[in-house]
Amino acid sequence: MRRGDRGRGKMEDIIRELERKREQARLGGGARRIEAQHRKGRLTARERLEVLLDPGSFEEFDMFVEHRCTDFGMGEQRIPGDGVVTGHGAINGRLVFVFSQDFTVFGGSLSEAHAEKICKVMDHAMRVGAPVIGLNDSGGARIQEGVASLAGYAEVFQRNVLASGVIPQISVIMGPCAGGAVYSPAMTDFIFMVKDSSYMFVTGPDVVKTVTRESVTHEDLGGALAHTTKSSVADLAFTDDVEALIQIRRFVDFLPASNRVKPPQRATADPIDREEPALDRLIPDTPTKPYDMIELIEKVVDEGDFFELQQAFARNIIVGFARMGGLSIGIVANQPMVLAGCLDIDSSRKAARFVRFCDCFNIPILTFVDVPGFLPGTAQEHGGIIKHGAKLLFAFAEATVPKVTVITRKAYGGAYDVMSSKHLRGDLNYAWPTAEIAVMGPKGAVEIIFRGEIGDAARIEARTQDYRARFASPFIAGHRGFIDDVIMPRATRARICRALAMLRDKRLENPWKKHANIPL
Repeated sequence: MRRGDRGRGKMEDIIRELERKREQARLGGGARRIEAQHRKGRLTARERLEVLLDPGSFEEFDMFVEHRCTDFGMGEQRIPGDGVVTGHGAINGRLVFVFSQDFTVFGGSLSEAHAEKICKVMDHAMRVGAPVIGLNDSGGARIQEGVASLAGYAEVFQRNVLASGVIPQISVIMGPCAGGAVYSPAMTDFIFMVKDSSYMFVTGPDVVKTVTRESVTHEDLGGALAHTTKSSVADLAFTDDVEALIQIRRFVDFLPASNRVKPPQRATADPIDREEPALDRLIPDTPTKPYDMIELIEKVVDEGDFFELQQAFARNIIVGFARMGGLSIGIVANQPMVLAGCLDIDSSRKAARFVRFCDCFNIPILTFVDVPGFLPGTAQEHGGIIKHGAKLLFAFAEATVPKVTVITRKAYGGAYDVMSSKHLRGDLNYAWPTAEIAVMGPKGAVEIIFRGEIGDAARIEARTQDYRARFASPFIAGHRGFIDDVIMPRATRARICRALAMLRDKRLENPWKKHANIPL
């Protein structure tokens, strides 16, 4: 046999061995465990990446990494990849880094090597400036590795903190996520869950029953419904794995790659100067009658495409992403359909975190205001509404991105100030003719100012109308320059688009500081 033939034969053997190892790694925990994953209605780690990423775009890191543990018989149980698939790919042509935990390998538990793979992906993402998406499906720390596993979690946590505000971090909980494992998703920017399939908790049902004597299911304790309606830990819950991953593809399109670039812009067929005559009739004649703020949002944004977050929590305020003139923006809006649009503890926290995310990543903020004030009551006061309300105030005041505000109806008291008012460095503040900007509602104000005349209903009504005309109209604020213009509702889209175009190259910086001390 000639030397060249022997060389080719050896290379073919090497290639066959490489393919064998790759095939072994792709199988994860094996056919039986893959089948068990499918029976639960869940995709495998690799199947999830196939749905999430553009076809053929995935480049894998560390396919052959194995754990180093020899205790408890682990030396005889080595599976390439060690329970997590990592690498980078593209979503609609844009670079993203990903890790997808593989429940078929040791229950997706985190070992030292597993953590190192995740850290490598996060380090790469930070260096090149691209989002990180984590698909979580893990039984938690690998008990056999003890403190080495805990150290691995802490390494991931540290990177979550360093990446915060630098690159978008998205967590998708697609199975169990318990104990210390929950704190990495908690420090990311957004958390999405899958209904009846994923759960998150620090201590599970068995521990809860032992310590507090409460009997609770996994779902009631930390399922998608609990975290989207009660705790606000998760932003949205989806029906199944496929819907979750498709919606993440849509969601990522609204976000910039990092804090070093402007938000994405894409072509739109929706005319910038499109008028919406229906908005002229949106505000009811009766001041106490509600209307749906979502209708306003969907009529003014590009193609009516609004990605709302935390839909089921603190529904008296609306937050989410949309586009205006092709530009990605964040929207914050009071919802008169719930609690009359009052600000309370939950809505303040919800909106403050969203505003701060937008400011981190150069995303302009559009605010629609119809707020009668802060929700009164002992529960709110004792729950710390003062500090929680201050979070939203702080977030708007700190933000240096373009800020456009439209007051549609009520803007009363301190809540007027908080909702991105001109005094918090609002760039352009508009009001509809129906706007009422005052310390409080006309009736309440008159009953305080003219409390001696309360017995005379006709006189009080006359005083109320006089107060409304003199203090509650948008023109009083306009006289002082607190409102830049009173606009027709139908022209709202055109005015906002022009404002955002004018503000595209806005430059504003806060005084140098290590970091601010937001009222947590």
